[in-house]
Amino acid sequence: MYCGLLNLHNLSDAILRRNTVFYFGYIYAMNRIGNIIRKGIISPVLEFIHDSRAVGITLICCTLISLIISNTGWGPSYIHFWERELHMPVPELHLPHTVLHLINDALMAVFFFLVGLEIKRELLVGELNTTKKAMLPAIAALGGMVVPALIYTIWCGGTPFARGWGIPMATDIAFSLGVLSLLGKRAPLSLRIFLTALAIIDDLGGILTIAIFYAQDIQWIYLFIALGIVFLLALLNAAKVKHYYIFFFFGIVLWYFVFNSGIHATIAGVLLAFTIPMHKVEELEHALHDPVNFIILPLFALANTAILLPSDFSSVFSSLVHHGIFMGLVLGKPIGIYLFSILAIRMKMATLPDGINHRHVLGMGMIAGIGFTMSIFMATLAFSDAPTQVVAKVAIIGASVVAGAIGFAYLKTRALKTLR
Repeated sequence: MYCGLLNLHNLSDAILRRNTVFYFGYIYAMNRIGNIIRKGIISPVLEFIHDSRAVGITLICCTLISLIISNTGWGPSYIHFWERELHMPVPELHLPHTVLHLINDALMAVFFFLVGLEIKRELLVGELNTTKKAMLPAIAALGGMVVPALIYTIWCGGTPFARGWGIPMATDIAFSLGVLSLLGKRAPLSLRIFLTALAIIDDLGGILTIAIFYAQDIQWIYLFIALGIVFLLALLNAAKVKHYYIFFFFGIVLWYFVFNSGIHATIAGVLLAFTIPMHKVEELEHALHDPVNFIILPLFALANTAILLPSDFSSVFSSLVHHGIFMGLVLGKPIGIYLFSILAIRMKMATLPDGINHRHVLGMGMIAGIGFTMSIFMATLAFSDAPTQVVAKVAIIGASVVAGAIGFAYLKTRALKTLR
């Protein structure tokens, strides 16, 4: 019996040792796998996200993927996915009824909320917080909106396509700064700040354009209720209410009434942003940066470039809409920004920032011709028929590529050499 107990004890020790070895082996293996995942996947992804070029690269990839899929055998199913009807749980509520509308009307309101936060911060404590600081980028942005709109009107004024004059006014912040970042330390910091300020004012101009000129039939009851909610939000701000989830609750209600008022629902995001307490702005900007830039904007690019390209591009390249948008972005942007800037400087209304000369302004104006996100968004508002939207989107994509390439090449070979 003693021998039996001894054998049982030895067997227990053996099992314990084996289990211990197995346990520590398991822990070691999991740690190794965790290190591999962290170093091989998570760290590169985080490094990419924090790269200033990441947003532009992501949007380019999404655009190419969407265009390729749309023009393969999977194209009809892919395009149908974005346009399919959604069955809302409460049919009595008038809400976006397709996946595409959900992205453009609801998710893009979050994007405009982030843009509104950036505008508010810059106006109160940033590069636009004094008249002197804001004057040059404001005048440059004005030129970058007026001249492209005039060029488009020269091509399309008096035609059924005249409504698209706002399309070439836009500058895509993410893409333009992404292209400028490719120049690395050779681009002056003041040039990046100037472009950022100009693009933010440009966005503000685009927002006003959407609100004023691209509104549908106004439903005044909904609009007055929306204005009342904005007033309530302003009171909450003045009362220094700290719980910003209260702002978000009323922001959602505001979005619903703006959506049903006939003014584009994304304006609600900007209005909400302007009522957020200043001490929460930077915190919200930081929290929304990655979700907006790496989820919402890629979804926007995928959904809005799901277009079947024509087999014969002659119809696109011969279209007045194509000419107006392409010329407005590629030529109108740099001409307007450069001429208005030089005029403001010579009239002593503004001065150039340190480290920037006239060539930098011209090169930056070329890069500002990258319209993409805002231009595509305006195209969906300006034109209701799919064929014209396709022509407009092809023109925007082509013009953005050309503007970015020319601006990068000019700054690299001409403008930045003056700093050496």
